[in-house]
Amino acid sequence: MPIVRSTDPMWYKDAVFYQLHVKSFADSDGDGIGDFVGLTSKLDHIASLGVDCLWVQPMYPSPFRDDGYDISDYTDIHPSYGTLRDFQTFLNEAHARGLRVIIELVMNHTSDQHAWFVEARSSSDNPRRDWYVWSDTDDRYHGVRIIFIDTELSNWA
Repeated sequence: MPIVRSTDPMWYKDAVFYQLHVKSFADSDGDGIGDFVGLTSKLDHIASLGVDCLWVQPMYPSPFRDDGYDISDYTDIHPSYGTLRDFQTFLNEAHARGLRVIIELVMNHTSDQHAWFVEARSSSDNPRRDWYVWSDTDDRYHGVRIIFIDTELSNWA
């Protein structure tokens, strides 16, 4: 019997969200890194907890300087987590259990390896240069809170 989800556009107001980071959730192949195959194998347990929606932290390719938030490609899955096919299987299986899925899409956190950033910094005349904020010193916006104080001395370093 298929599971019917609410069609109420305000469903999220009363929903139970379960936030997870794929890399630390369930490892299917014993390499010490969680993956979508492992996560998929735990969906029955998650659904049994009364969860309505899974909130998946960034899962995209990344050099991991900001725990995966420094995304180098928004169109793929980090190879440690599996493949796009593994993600699609996870998504289908989550939906089959009535679980909604929200993925974190952090457009303002491209890595220095992302094609947009590489192009923007290629020339001061590049029309996409204004997609980023540039500074020649590490003290611009000096009063701004530094998020990753364990790895950065400045938001501009």
